Amino acid sequence: MAQTADPTQGQIGYKSAPDADQKKTLLLKDFQPASMLHAPAHTIDRAKYYVIDVHNHVNDAAKIDEHIDPKRAVEIMDATNVKTVVILTGMWGDKLQSVIDEMLKPYPGRFMVFAQIDFSKIDDPNFGQEMVAQLDDAVARGARGLKQLKDLGLNVRDRSGKLVAVDDPRLDPIWEECGRLGIPVSIHVSDPEAFFHPIDNKNERYEELTEHPDWGFYGPNFPTKENLLAARDRMFAKHPHTTFVALHVANWPENLDYVSHLLDTLPNVMVEFGAREAELGRQPRRAREFFMKYQDRIMFGTDNGMEEAMYRNHFRWLETADEYFDYWGYPGQGRWKIYGMELPDTVLEKIYHKNAERMFAQFHGKEAAKQR
Repeated sequence: MAQTADPTQGQIGYKSAPDADQKKTLLLKDFQPASMLHAPAHTIDRAKYYVIDVHNHVNDAAKIDEHIDPKRAVEIMDATNVKTVVILTGMWGDKLQSVIDEMLKPYPGRFMVFAQIDFSKIDDPNFGQEMVAQLDDAVARGARGLKQLKDLGLNVRDRSGKLVAVDDPRLDPIWEECGRLGIPVSIHVSDPEAFFHPIDNKNERYEELTEHPDWGFYGPNFPTKENLLAARDRMFAKHPHTTFVALHVANWPENLDYVSHLLDTLPNVMVEFGAREAELGRQPRRAREFFMKYQDRIMFGTDNGMEEAMYRNHFRWLETADEYFDYWGYPGQGRWKIYGMELPDTVLEKIYHKNAERMFAQFHGKEAAKQR
């Protein structure tokens, strides 16, 4: 006698499997879903207009990135229409000179370098004037700006053990000298908002902070992000004749209303988007509105080493209307995709090079040095 088939076998159901939670054991680092979205994808091999990358560390004195052959760096630039790369971390003295000798002298016009402050001398009675002299020497050697890392406000301490605040008056002569010389100050204060929250299952940068736990600034040992930025903004306002580049979209691209207010309030501030493509790219409508309104205040920066693919990824984000693609370094900063902004040509040209050229045209260091 034939058996009757089970009518429930093979049926499509609508309830979760009873053991579903127990089977969700895939490690987050191994989760690499392939998007099923069918959408246009464009490759932009060369920027539509030549580029000045105002935020890079290629072959710098601080050795932030791996050293590459300078000829290889120029090849990458030629292939992608990058005219000039600004090496921010040039330090000072002989270390600065080594960058100038390796990168600037053999390739005129292709690289620029910024100097830095020697905070090991913070307790010297004449710290400010020492740093002014060091800065003047750096400019005489060929430096065209000053770079301040995020350690100011977070890590730099004086002999008493107290953190040196971003608006510490001991630094005022340095900022003023930059204004006198006509060189910009590129300054990194605070970090992504998630870095100031617990590293737990609610932190959108959980993977990144697990990889770099020293980037976590949550807790009583650190100032709040808001207090750090407030000190920075007070310092900006105190030195209206100095041009400041608030790096990483003023280090709050998650809050473009705040950045907009900063730019509206302080005309001596510029921004760039180094290592913040991911943050801006996930909010394309708001970001495009921001780029359109502040098209004269935004500069192109990468802070991502030197690779053709890296530059081309940024060009795709700025020039096309492509949807839902990987930002450079995905998923390093967070598990989300980005969207192109398809900026108008007039805006692209300003962001790619015109705004940076206008800023660097303020330089009058040689004349200022003669007047001292």
